[in-house]
Amino acid sequence: MATHSLTAANLDATIAENPVVIIDFWAPWCGPCKSFGPIYEKASEKHPEIKFMKCNTEEEQEVAGAFGIRSIPTTAIFRDQLLLFMQPGMLPESALDEVIGKVMALDMDEVRKEIEEHEKNHKHGGCQCGSDGCEDC
Repeated sequence: MATHSLTAANLDATIAENPVVIIDFWAPWCGPCKSFGPIYEKASEKHPEIKFMKCNTEEEQEVAGAFGIRSIPTTAIFRDQLLLFMQPGMLPESALDEVIGKVMALDMDEVRKEIEEHEKNHKHGGCQCGSDGCEDC
């Protein structure tokens, strides 16, 4: 088994100690979660360099709440301790492979530079980034 359980006790260390962490938020009663499980497991076997975690939202309600999980399954991806991707719903195998490839291909120096620029804009009387996803624009 290439996946591991994510709990409140190991959350911070898992993200801090691994370059790339993917989290599957799920619950035992969730039909789409059961369908996504084998897809996620297969991806974990294809990518041993990535830490694949599963968070049972029934048992880890505090963790699910901290991430604002409202729908399951939800997939979250961290690289270098930065949350780069978070999407509710069952990802098909091809979509999961694609997003993993994109996250792995990112120039993290450029990502940090963009984040720094975005935060700088927030500090000067509102954001000026123009990003569609920015709540302050």
